[in-house]
Amino acid sequence: MTELLTFTDRGIYCAQGDFFIDPWKPVDYAVITHAHSDHARFGSRYYLAHDKSEEILKLRLGADIKLDTIAYGKTVRRNGVEITLFPAGHIYGSAQVRVTYKGETWVVSGDYKTESDGFSGDFEPVKCHTFITESTFGLPVFQWRPQAEIMEDINQWWRSNQAEGKTSILTAYALGKAQRLIAAVDSGIGDIYVHGAVANVNEALERNGAILPRTIRVTPEIDRKSYPGSLVITPASGLGTSWIKKFSPFETAMVSGWMQIRGMKRRRAVQRGFIMSDHADWEGLNAAVDATGAERVFVTHGYQSVFSRYLTEKGYDAREVITEYEGELPTLDTSNSDAE
Repeated sequence: MTELLTFTDRGIYCAQGDFFIDPWKPVDYAVITHAHSDHARFGSRYYLAHDKSEEILKLRLGADIKLDTIAYGKTVRRNGVEITLFPAGHIYGSAQVRVTYKGETWVVSGDYKTESDGFSGDFEPVKCHTFITESTFGLPVFQWRPQAEIMEDINQWWRSNQAEGKTSILTAYALGKAQRLIAAVDSGIGDIYVHGAVANVNEALERNGAILPRTIRVTPEIDRKSYPGSLVITPASGLGTSWIKKFSPFETAMVSGWMQIRGMKRRRAVQRGFIMSDHADWEGLNAAVDATGAERVFVTHGYQSVFSRYLTEKGYDAREVITEYEGELPTLDTSNSDAE
């Protein structure tokens, strides 16, 4: 089988096309799956990404980067190698990268989830000979409930806090989970305020055509009496600063797949945990791999040793690969790390 892509100290490399996918170090030509910081890094000479990622990439990497964008299903050719992007369902503008040369096809999934969230686009299985998959939640214990059920839990929590005159504070990554929550929560309950990092991302995505319900950027000029009964969405880093005091009295909650692990709520110093991730669960990972029809699977970040071993037992030629991708980190974020 042709080694169309190889794993190097700079990232996933296609020698025939002379490009990298989500490189970890600066390169001449970088194909980007999505704008989280472990997949889109500063310093490359040229970038190629999905057109819905344009504004957020410029926000994070600089307005003067040399960036070309294409729509899903469109193909760019480099030295005879075809590069085509397909929906990953991870965050707004996220893509899988299909690489084809002389009848050989590889797909780099980046990060993905198979449940539609109504905002990020729907994951699309892509047939290939070799599939490179993440495994952030590659253990059987990780099984996600439907988003609608989780959002109803969040809405009920918000209503309960509102009845008690409290502000409801949800922690979520500034890019990805925050917008998913804003789009899915019941905005009829009350005002939705957002941390400045979330507001900046919202504005960038809206310039790229995203449609989000009305939110209010938290600023020093806002009367603190306005907050009780409202919802505030902030990166988790906001919990550890004096910034949060203005919302008192309040209750905090974290939205993350890691909330499924016992004790994680206590370790994250929040009062409530909601289990919801922007990565595929165990069933989603398996379904995605099966749908590709791939003969060979490379498993990256997460529980890659467990998942690759399981795939081998199922009959796949599966291999574990160590990369610098981080997946969904079970730590307090800095608003610019990879998302849940």
